[in-house]
Amino acid sequence: MRIGGSTAVAGVVGRPVTGSLSPAIHNAWLAAAGLDGVYVPLDVADAAAFGHLVLGLRGGGSVRGLNVTAPFKEAALAAADRADAAAEAAGAANLLLFQPDGTVAARNTDGIGLLFALRTQAGLEVRGVVATILGAGGASRGAAATLVEAGAAEVRIVNRTPARAQLLAELLGPRVTSWSWEDVDAALTGADLLVNATTLGRDGGEPLDQSLQALPAEAVVMDMVYRPLQTPLLARAEASGRKPVDGLSMLIGQAVPSFEALFGRAPAPELDIRAVALGAVP
Repeated sequence: MRIGGSTAVAGVVGRPVTGSLSPAIHNAWLAAAGLDGVYVPLDVADAAAFGHLVLGLRGGGSVRGLNVTAPFKEAALAAADRADAAAEAAGAANLLLFQPDGTVAARNTDGIGLLFALRTQAGLEVRGVVATILGAGGASRGAAATLVEAGAAEVRIVNRTPARAQLLAELLGPRVTSWSWEDVDAALTGADLLVNATTLGRDGGEPLDQSLQALPAEAVVMDMVYRPLQTPLLARAEASGRKPVDGLSMLIGQAVPSFEALFGRAPAPELDIRAVALGAVP
């Protein structure tokens, strides 16, 4: 890879970001397309440092933009001058685009990734489904907003702090309901889809120790975590005959429109990008 003055630069920023598979995905697409570009990981200490980074890159010429991961997605939306409808609905942005005039545009492609993962790994179209989401943070809000927009009949948000779940329900409308963690089995009853939108289980940390007994046998179980690829939750889902959907599919699904926005063309469809990503896992 040759990097020069005309090289288009993009990257992913988060804390931590060392384990992100986004650089492997985007750089493979760049190489396959023969584009003069590079995609780099950027680790920043806190929200203040994130704000300084965005300010310094405004009007940055060859710096096209940044994907944004936890814990800075809400800060990304706040740092932008304008945002698309998906970012506004999610209350967060996972993509910032630096414009030549010095302004910053925010987008959220996570919802596209969510629907892509459900469709490709489980054959699930969400119109009319009942979905249960564990967690009430930014990832949960984005998932709930996407499912409502896509026509889900009901979205149940379960959280250890009921007030946070209630706030999301109030923000997102009558098809979204809030549930306490003590009532999680009731929230799983009759659900077509379960989504883990917490960070439990990530990078070998504290696992999500949730029984699936109350979840219908034909339900789909999705975990947004992709390190490890098969979390304890997905292992239990697969062992019980339910369809598992992993976070890597969501990552790839959101990366496609991000790449198009950053580099001006669609990624090469002939490249097995999932195999590329898996090959980059230590």
